[in-house]
Amino acid sequence: MGDPAGISPELTARLAADNAVNTAARLVIIGDRRLFDEGARTAGLSPELGTTTLEALKDNAPEQAAFIDLGHLSPDDIERGVPSLEGGTFCSRNFNEALTLASEGNVEAVCFTPFNKQAMRYANPDYDDEIRFVARAIGFSGKAREFNILDNIWNARVTSHIPLSQVASSLNEEAILEEITLTLQCLEQAGIETPRIAVAGLNPHAGDGGNFGQEEIDIIAPAVARARDNGWQVEGPFPADTVFLRAPREGYHAVLTMYHDQGQIAMKLMGFDSGVTMLGGFPFPVCTPAHGTAYDIAGRGIADIGASRQALLLAAKMATRARNARSLVTHA
Repeated sequence: MGDPAGISPELTARLAADNAVNTAARLVIIGDRRLFDEGARTAGLSPELGTTTLEALKDNAPEQAAFIDLGHLSPDDIERGVPSLEGGTFCSRNFNEALTLASEGNVEAVCFTPFNKQAMRYANPDYDDEIRFVARAIGFSGKAREFNILDNIWNARVTSHIPLSQVASSLNEEAILEEITLTLQCLEQAGIETPRIAVAGLNPHAGDGGNFGQEEIDIIAPAVARARDNGWQVEGPFPADTVFLRAPREGYHAVLTMYHDQGQIAMKLMGFDSGVTMLGGFPFPVCTPAHGTAYDIAGRGIADIGASRQALLLAAKMATRARNARSLVTHA
């Protein structure tokens, strides 16, 4: 369960009652049952859920969807629409417990309803984003990155949560090639057998042959050429203002952008309520809806589970493929 002051309790209840979700995955929901029940009342639902504990889950997987009640936050202690230390602490505990279960092999994927970054910083003063949170929680030191996914288009990026003034100086061939490599790996893990990536330029009109900057000529194009030398279907750099139009028309599966908002603005305009964020590179899938906590509609019973459903279904699909791959290795 995510931030309790927003739509997360309602979304969690709607997911627990969703037929597609329950067909694809055996849910284990971590949170406070009182908040969950309040979310279910808001949604006008009564999901069927068993109960389990963190300790029991380590021994036996439940046969049906189950709830782990940590009993750590009463609805009376939360004001809707207001970020708080209590809310951030609630999210952090839920997320930590889920990540621990996954890292120990007791669950196969993690999905969370939206967090509020201000509340998370109240509880974790050094909080930057979910990628660093996950890495610290499971002791991960490898390469991980946030992907935004809408329908059949993925958005990857070379730089993420840094000031715009630092983007150009942070670009180099190796960094771009690393992101291309990770993007291809994640696309394949999601079942795309021959992924194609369109790479965006940094400058207006992709530099216009050097008239508006040299990064395309000196850095981005050479990285694309190295990727193609590896036999990968990677093309660009394309102008950033048209690459998201080009991608679906020409059959690209992902767009690699150079900085955060270059892709985020396009993706959210294309489908704010149905986009998914996937944290790729970790030993297990971590997914969440791309939208926020929607404080303005909390408690009104109108939250749309479209993005949350897609996030959970993607996590389940990737986990199932990983399990099947392990099974093939075991029986080889």
